[in-house]
Amino acid sequence: MSKVFSLRGQALKLDTAADLHKHTQALEASSDVEEIHLEGNTIGVEASQALARILETKTTLQYANLADIFTGRLLAEIPQALDALLTALLKCPKLHTVNLNDNAFGLNTVEPLRPFLSRHTPLQHLFLNNNGLGPAAGTLVAEALEQLAGRKAEARKEGKSVPDLETVVCGRNRLETGSMAAWVKAYQANDKVKTVKMVQNGIRQEGVAQLLQHGLSSCVQLEVLDLQDNTFTVLAGQTLANVVERWTKLKELGVGDCLLSARGGRLLGDALAKGGNKNLEVLRLQYNEIDGKGLTALVTAASGSGLPRLRRVELDGNTFSEELPEVAQFEEILRKRKEDQADEYPGVDEDDDEAWGISVEDMEDEDESEEEADEAEDEEDEEQAKIVKDAEIAEDEPVAQTKDKEVDELADVLGKTELK
Repeated sequence: MSKVFSLRGQALKLDTAADLHKHTQALEASSDVEEIHLEGNTIGVEASQALARILETKTTLQYANLADIFTGRLLAEIPQALDALLTALLKCPKLHTVNLNDNAFGLNTVEPLRPFLSRHTPLQHLFLNNNGLGPAAGTLVAEALEQLAGRKAEARKEGKSVPDLETVVCGRNRLETGSMAAWVKAYQANDKVKTVKMVQNGIRQEGVAQLLQHGLSSCVQLEVLDLQDNTFTVLAGQTLANVVERWTKLKELGVGDCLLSARGGRLLGDALAKGGNKNLEVLRLQYNEIDGKGLTALVTAASGSGLPRLRRVELDGNTFSEELPEVAQFEEILRKRKEDQADEYPGVDEDDDEAWGISVEDMEDEDESEEEADEAEDEEDEEQAKIVKDAEIAEDEPVAQTKDKEVDELADVLGKTELK
């Protein structure tokens, strides 16, 4: 019998216990289910409470996908339904992965998350993408994760085997700079995290710098970091250059569409050339105002001993010309690496063009000379000197919310068949 139960994408409207029972008899009968996939349906309060009574008996459950399960529900319904489900999942001792993407929580409905996130010590992989949290609710989530680390430590002292939190996906949530102090503490406490994706959160440069310098710099096991579509400028670009060498296991770095700046691009390239990131395979640096000098710094890092495993670089929409000889040089380095070393990248498709090479399409024309750009950056450095100091002591601060755009969700589907 399959150990996966799935109602994925059936667009079911489950209001009552009777509605639910029509579709969950196999789940009720299963004694060894390991995964449930309920995404793409809409579940009301009564149906959620009935489902909770089933879930709390599934002691073998390891993975729960509850993404997009409240579409069309009233604001007053979601907290009750969510509380029932998460309270039940607290009783599942092997549950290590929870996906709550694409559910509209926000500040008014985030409260049921806190007891689960702060107490479920088996949690390893958390997906909270596109939940409309905002900085206040985002702070509450981060504080709960900090508390979780404490409870994990207490459980270990009692002789229990408890995994570290390894994955945090919390993108498209308008976390903004105001919640960064709390996220710093969350990552300091959960410093064994391996994957962090916090794209498109409206975080300004001082918040990004704070997060990098005081939080993520502690996470030396980091393998994937994606902060795309936040705002860096040279301030956070300098901070990134300062801390990136600490992540010796880093495989993917995404800072595209972040206004990294020309100088920020050069600083990052110089830092990567130092050899602290020899496992880095993918760099996403599109739309960052990187100039020819920044491109040269990156080519130097890739051609020397700094980035011996780099296979994919995205540089679309920067300010250098794609006719520069360094572009062809970069392409040749990565082409030869694919030709000679493709079998050294397990799980990477050799025929997947988006997994290899350099992407430099849709280049913007450079609007100013490099000398003028350098002068502008010098002025920006002076203006941001105070911000650097403020970022080190920043606590919660109100920031205007920004509009969301599209963001890719991390695919983490463990099951392949349905429970029959």
